[in-house]
Amino acid sequence: MSPRQMALPRTALLWSGLFILTWLLSAWSKSLAEAMDLSWMVKYPTAWVFPLKDYISGAMRWLVEDATFGLFTFTDATRALAWLIEKPYELVRALLSSGFERGFGRDAVQIVPPLSWLAVLAGVMALGHYARDWILAAIVGTSFAYLATFGQWDSAMITLASVVIAVPIGVAGGLFLGIQAYRHPLFDRLLKPLLDLMQTIPIFAYLVPILFMFGFGPVSALVATVIYAMPPMVRVTTMALKAVDPEIKDFGIMSGCTRHQITWRILVPSARGSLMLGVNQVIMLSLNMVIIASMIGAGGLGFDVLSSLRRLDIGGGFEAGIAIVILAIAIDRLSQAFAERDGNTAPVSTEISVLRRHPRSFIVLAVLILSMSIGQFAPMFQTYPEAQTLTTGAFWSETVKFLNISYFDQFEAVKIFFLKGFMLPIKRFFLGIPWPWMIGIVVLLGWKFGDWKLALINGLMALFIVTTGMWSKAMITVYLCGASVLIASVIGIPLGVLAAVNKRAGAIIGVVIDTLQTLPSFVYLIPVVMLFRIGDFTAMIAIVLYSLTPAVRYTAHGVASVSSELIEAGVVSGCTRWQILTRIRLPLALPDILLGINQTIMLALSMLVITALVGTRDLGQEVYIALTKADTGRGIVAGLAIAFIAIIADRIISASARNARIRFGLEAAHD
Repeated sequence: MSPRQMALPRTALLWSGLFILTWLLSAWSKSLAEAMDLSWMVKYPTAWVFPLKDYISGAMRWLVEDATFGLFTFTDATRALAWLIEKPYELVRALLSSGFERGFGRDAVQIVPPLSWLAVLAGVMALGHYARDWILAAIVGTSFAYLATFGQWDSAMITLASVVIAVPIGVAGGLFLGIQAYRHPLFDRLLKPLLDLMQTIPIFAYLVPILFMFGFGPVSALVATVIYAMPPMVRVTTMALKAVDPEIKDFGIMSGCTRHQITWRILVPSARGSLMLGVNQVIMLSLNMVIIASMIGAGGLGFDVLSSLRRLDIGGGFEAGIAIVILAIAIDRLSQAFAERDGNTAPVSTEISVLRRHPRSFIVLAVLILSMSIGQFAPMFQTYPEAQTLTTGAFWSETVKFLNISYFDQFEAVKIFFLKGFMLPIKRFFLGIPWPWMIGIVVLLGWKFGDWKLALINGLMALFIVTTGMWSKAMITVYLCGASVLIASVIGIPLGVLAAVNKRAGAIIGVVIDTLQTLPSFVYLIPVVMLFRIGDFTAMIAIVLYSLTPAVRYTAHGVASVSSELIEAGVVSGCTRWQILTRIRLPLALPDILLGINQTIMLALSMLVITALVGTRDLGQEVYIALTKADTGRGIVAGLAIAFIAIIADRIISASARNARIRFGLEAAHD
């Protein structure tokens, strides 16, 4: 037996011993602390808490009320920025939804109606045909027709107006920061931790300071959306520019191009395909924000879902949620088509008529003029008739009502079984661990899977959580996240394996996973609350449904990517299908499976803040309470605690995945 083979059982034995010792400490920590007068090790003393949240709240009040730059105050600057965002938003919203009005409030009179539903329908179909073909035109046309037919048009147009404004701002800001990061390595190193925080801090946490600076309304929602959606564009821009062939850049330098010309005439056009993928990510994240943004005045489909959740109106919530999914699918397909479209199209001869050069534009213009003209006498051409709308709300409501009445005892039995037999033991385990011991474990994991730098970073982040008084809430967060990720992995990894080895099952699983991935996070809460009421079990079910996708996708990708030569070698050696799966496919797919679990943890933590609406008592609830009370410091500190938990988990699992790739020869080891 080789030294490495001997080391593996020894390592497993050491980790098993550490786990058993931790479990015993958790079970007996209170008794030991009382006997040895070490109660401070079990519960961090309140007198030792560093009042960071008070300092942050005070700094925010000073910033909003007293900060000045001589010629103008900080409030003046935010109002000017709000005005710059609000005016184009009002224009787009007037075009798509409200129309142009004269006067204010109840005295307002509409002087120009918004674009008719037929004109918008013709416009998106023309875009689909221009970007690809008639099939895409039919897909986006059917999607928008669905919004009109099911009575979601007005709300969808408000949401679309937000996306139309937020996406260009997010893309432009991300492109600018990405270019600066590409040009200046120091700026890139400083920007990466900030991007990590922007992607891991729950959006609720920075809704509070945004509300302070911009007030309640659509402008605050747009600012929050841009902050949430911009980081992927920054990362994609930096990576895309670095991936451009150096010879192309050298050719530009030899041609005498300035740095500005090299950037905008060589690098950016060469990276166009990758950059469009970043644009697609900004669009999808902006749509993911519509429900949360509705909490601070965005309106639209997000507000419909949120109000349905508050009323426990499952039918209305499902219809609005499905409308968000339909809108997301249509915009996603359009953006992908534009990303794949060849920008070097053949020039059109100027000798032919303008009508033949731009047939789509003339068709859309004709539909617009006709619909607005005829709409003066036949309103159905301007606004889809309300009497002709369809609804599935009653079906969804009656289905959940039937399940509640017919299977209440069974649902309650499942809930009690998981609470008593699975969730409560995990909760007691994490809450019982002495905080110095837990910090030591986090440091040890960082050192074992990474190096001393990772161990130090993990220790400092854990100390931040302790010293700011968030430890007990953080342990509840870890318990809920851990239990949910465990269930998601137990379900998702086998499904991913099945999807990889069976094409028919893979097609079915792919459809289910795509559906789960596109449904807004709030939508999961409505049926679960109706069936199981509020509490930790309800939160866990919603988190599992929301975070299941990466576990399935990464596992399927890893198993399917195993070299066919290795599998053939296993077959020649006489291995059974089970042996090929367990001894070849799964070990080699381990790095991808670990990365899938990592992404599952990230999604679970992001969903935890939303599950605060159904009665959890973790850091998510701290963030939500801070939002309702406009307590900036409390929200930011709790948000940072969640972000640090996410970063610790991400760094440890990413390092372990890299070690697995090195162990299996999939990546070269380097210092």
